[in-house]
Amino acid sequence: MERGQMLDQARKADTTTGEYVDFVETGTRVVGAYHCSGCGYGITVRAELPNCPMCGGTTWELHDWRPFTNPSRLR
Repeated sequence: MERGQMLDQARKADTTTGEYVDFVETGTRVVGAYHCSGCGYGITVRAELPNCPMCGGTTWELHDWRPFTNPSRLR
């Protein structure tokens, strides 16, 4: 099975649960924190997404980290 087919199947599976994961390919210009969908390696980028330096993966997902949305957790 090709990578594109695998991603399409993953998207279909996620939409049935109501939790949609949007994958972003290497080379896409982005701003934010992302995790490699293959190994979980995290990066913060303000440019084109690279290949994952840990596993060579080319598919990323946005990391939904918002450190200032609940400041009471810092106490």
